[in-house]
Amino acid sequence: MTALTNLLDLDPAQLTAYCGELGEKPFRAKQLLRWIHQFGAHDFDAMTDLAKSLRDKLATRAMIAAPAVISDHTSTDGTRKWLLDVGQGNAVETVFIPEENRGTLCISTQAGCAVNCRFCSTGKQGFSRNLTVGEIIGQLWMAEFELRKSKGIEPGHKGERQITNVVMMGMGEPLLNYEPTVTALKLMLDDNAYGLSRRRVTLSTSGVVPMIDKLSQDCAVAMAVSLHASNDTLRDGLVPLNKKYPLRDLMAACKRYLEFAPRDFITFEYCMLDGVNDTDAHARELVALVQGHAGGPAVPCKFNLIPFNPFPESGLKRSNNPRIKAFAQVLMDAGIVTTVRKTRGDDIDAACGQLAGEVQDRTRVQERMQKMTEYQQKFGKNFGRIIEVSQ
Repeated sequence: MTALTNLLDLDPAQLTAYCGELGEKPFRAKQLLRWIHQFGAHDFDAMTDLAKSLRDKLATRAMIAAPAVISDHTSTDGTRKWLLDVGQGNAVETVFIPEENRGTLCISTQAGCAVNCRFCSTGKQGFSRNLTVGEIIGQLWMAEFELRKSKGIEPGHKGERQITNVVMMGMGEPLLNYEPTVTALKLMLDDNAYGLSRRRVTLSTSGVVPMIDKLSQDCAVAMAVSLHASNDTLRDGLVPLNKKYPLRDLMAACKRYLEFAPRDFITFEYCMLDGVNDTDAHARELVALVQGHAGGPAVPCKFNLIPFNPFPESGLKRSNNPRIKAFAQVLMDAGIVTTVRKTRGDDIDAACGQLAGEVQDRTRVQERMQKMTEYQQKFGKNFGRIIEVSQ
């Protein structure tokens, strides 16, 4: 049997080409896009303005399939988290955050994450695999129409859109799953699909410099960078990717990206870790970094300070509120717009850095961390660490 083509995997240009292969005219692709992404249709017979002959072709050659929902939890603050089955024992999480004037969906791009930032529980699960286009855009497709259904809102143009903003800040590093991520972005922006503006779609990266440059040419959307440190030595320990793409290179890439971005600033995300990166000296160092006083380019930006969500394996603690406020004040006194992220969905583990899903630990990272803890207890806390030895 011929494998069915999942139409969720196809961006507008690819769907037009697919219709051409079926002997159909390009306008059929636009009709299909609207039925799938604006009406949430998954049954070709329901697509009443398509010719019967085309519906018959699609029924034997194509499908519309998003990842299956394993669980669906709603927080006391209205945050809603879905756990989605992406096969082979892997699951990813998608989170909807309702606010007074917008609804934001946080989307995953990988099952697990290979970046392994020290403060992120997702990374401690190890990396399993990249998600397909259908698995990425399928999160938006599923969430939009689940939200409408739960509120009794009809699909299509007459029904009020529930998801107004998308952030690629869920599980995984989007720029390490580049092609599927960009294809999904193009669907989000297309007027025949979700029609989101580039300003309302934000991609968060830990700093994959070559792919930041590539994204600026392929599909520039708003960008957030997981910074979390004010110097290379500190960031090397918190965000291992920094060893490959240090801060000077990252700042230069951010500056280049802004030439093509829909917003005139980069959002820098900064997880507040007690006694690690939260002193006034760190804040002043950040000011020097982004204002170009540290030797690199000045980068127009705003800071989003994130209270750390503790988990046992990290060995880290959340900065207290007065310390966060004092840190923010140093940035604001330097003229940098600074916000503190409101913690949402704590009671359903849907907060930033808590998305872990049920990813198979293919890298055995948990086992290795346990062994390291045992060795450090036996041989001392510096076992396995690079330490400076004075002459």
